[in-house]
Amino acid sequence: MLNRSDLRFEFLGLPTPDCGDIVSSLPQGREYTVFPGFADVHVHLREPGFSYKETIASGTRAAARGGYTAVCAMPNLNPVPDTVEHLAVQEERIARDACIGVYPYGAITLGEKGEALADLEALAPRVCGFSDDGRGVQSREMMREAMVRAKALGKLIVAHCEDNSLLRGGYIHDGRYAAAHGHRGICSESEWRPIARDLELAAETGCAYHVCHISAKESVELIRQAKKSGLDVTCETGPHYLTLDDSCLQEDGRFKMNPPLRDRTDREALVEGLLDGTIDCIATDHAPHSAEEKSRGLEQSAMGVVGIETAFPVVYSFLVKPGLVPLETVLKALTVNPARRFGLPLEGWSVWDLNARYVINPKDFLSQGKASPFTGMEVWGKNWMTVRNGQIVWKLD
Repeated sequence: MLNRSDLRFEFLGLPTPDCGDIVSSLPQGREYTVFPGFADVHVHLREPGFSYKETIASGTRAAARGGYTAVCAMPNLNPVPDTVEHLAVQEERIARDACIGVYPYGAITLGEKGEALADLEALAPRVCGFSDDGRGVQSREMMREAMVRAKALGKLIVAHCEDNSLLRGGYIHDGRYAAAHGHRGICSESEWRPIARDLELAAETGCAYHVCHISAKESVELIRQAKKSGLDVTCETGPHYLTLDDSCLQEDGRFKMNPPLRDRTDREALVEGLLDGTIDCIATDHAPHSAEEKSRGLEQSAMGVVGIETAFPVVYSFLVKPGLVPLETVLKALTVNPARRFGLPLEGWSVWDLNARYVINPKDFLSQGKASPFTGMEVWGKNWMTVRNGQIVWKLD
């Protein structure tokens, strides 16, 4: 049956859809809950340039399976969308192959090399914001000029915050696991110091600023204080940072991502930041790689894990069900908060059986990427259907 008391639209300020006829086609004897379509502002679809990792077709089908109807596609592609000509290659494939809404980023710098700004003015009408995700803009003056121009264009700067001078060859968090197992660590300062710099620049320029995938407690506090001072700043974190820490690490590439899983105290600070509104969005940073690229252990595997098919079940199972975070807070971070900040339409819904319990198995993924830190974990919540613009874009067989 459709549990109408659980329809989660009114508190989000959204109209409740007329979904009875479509839901009636689902198997009887289950209790279904309808949620607005989720929006993910940080997804790597890998196309053009890296279709052996993921394609727009496979990535958007995976997103639809996860309950998403809108995603923002990161620009670390080939060609990098740093001119309208390069962006057009991506746009053509989106128009041809995407089953949900895909909203591309433009690069901040040419080739994401940090040496010269991209053609921001020409790109602005066709992108959801500007980002060099995967690489931090190292030059203060380059970032300042990008913010000045983005402010004039009414566009977000969406920053991957990483100070290369502080990395020192690290590849997991500089914590207890790294020390115990002889790994080189990445210090938290490599993340929070660029955030502090950028917040100063955002205050100076008035630019709308969004911080990608924060992982450290210092980052949470910096953004909290910036919001209190009135800065136009938002941020995101991922399901893995909210539910895992470096005590969960194994000698397996499916635990390697950037930024890394940090300390328990960092994870707790992220949960607190989600609760008090410091963290606006839950974004997956879905980053598929080939099986070979993820088979080389913690040191040698490529950075990045997949998560768009498991995001809601993970946060529901490990944050909502234990009573750590209200369901309404999670839904806001998956729907209206990202949509309003990035100007995305909320144009669909998904149908969930929250009583369904199962074990995460990457063999079931529609994504070409299979490297998940949640492999083998038992979760609650299964999506049976995703609808966008009145059309079923994914349905469980």
